[in-house]
Amino acid sequence: MFRKKLFVLKQPFMFLFSWRPFPWYELISYVAMYASVPMLAYGIHIYSWEVIRTIVFTILTLYSGFFAALIWNDITDADVDAVVHPNRPVPRGRISPRKFFTVALVFSAMTFVFAVFISLWCLLLVGVAALFVTFHNKYLKRVVGIPAYSEIFTPLQWVVVPIFGYLAVFSNPMFLSQKNYVQLNAPFLGPLWVNSLSLSNMILLAIFTYFTDNAHDLPEGIHDVDGDRKLGIKTYATSFGEKNAAKISFMMFIISGVLGIILFMKTILSLVFLIPFIIIWTYTIHSSYLLIKTDMENIKDMGKIMGRKGFDYFLMSYNLIFIDISLQLINHHFHII
Repeated sequence: MFRKKLFVLKQPFMFLFSWRPFPWYELISYVAMYASVPMLAYGIHIYSWEVIRTIVFTILTLYSGFFAALIWNDITDADVDAVVHPNRPVPRGRISPRKFFTVALVFSAMTFVFAVFISLWCLLLVGVAALFVTFHNKYLKRVVGIPAYSEIFTPLQWVVVPIFGYLAVFSNPMFLSQKNYVQLNAPFLGPLWVNSLSLSNMILLAIFTYFTDNAHDLPEGIHDVDGDRKLGIKTYATSFGEKNAAKISFMMFIISGVLGIILFMKTILSLVFLIPFIIIWTYTIHSSYLLIKTDMENIKDMGKIMGRKGFDYFLMSYNLIFIDISLQLINHHFHII
């Protein structure tokens, strides 16, 4: 009896290994992505165990939150997926929404626990983010009548990544290594140590994240337009048409690239980041332009391909930040020696 109960308990988690066909590089890229933000916020200094601990718990928190949000999205969008993604687990019946919800709750609990190990500020942020994701996915994107509402607000889930990474550093005494900081205190939450340069860099990275993620969301919305239109979900494609959504996505990719260059100019990033970033951005812009030129018969299929390319550009941008700072840290270490 005990073994049977244990098997039933394990089933939803074993299912995760075949849940979605994640490319191997994507799963690795998330680690680099989540680590890159506190590394960028902290700068080129000697890494104490406290700094490393903060980066590790940032990765664990954001990775758990990623799975929790994605599972919740699959549960709430099961009716949409039944039209445009019928092979996904819930509409196909490979797992029940109830079991999947249990898995989402476990990942959510892990997210909160890991956040506590960083600071109460980080716990507050993931709590607010969890509430937003819950109500946005389940209710708001289906009932709010604002044109393109769903794709205007969905990217805010990814904006949590840069804000969380910086907040993990701001709420840790390790930030005292920075110059011209100001200490802010809040009841129960504890102190924050911030300076104007780091705060402006956080805002810039958050805006970059918003446009970069949204630029790839729009082509995916073109692919999902039939299911979204059937259920009254307001995306750019359902609100303004597929062609206009492709044009708006193209403009967002342009804005994203400009913001990436500004990020290089304002932060500690070097040419190790800038040169490959411009190459990848140029390729993505070209692919986005081809989407605009695609005829209506094939635009949905092309939207799926462009959505994947756009998301790879999004991930690679953060990976380049991680690689750049890692190489600078290695160089800094050997110079000290």
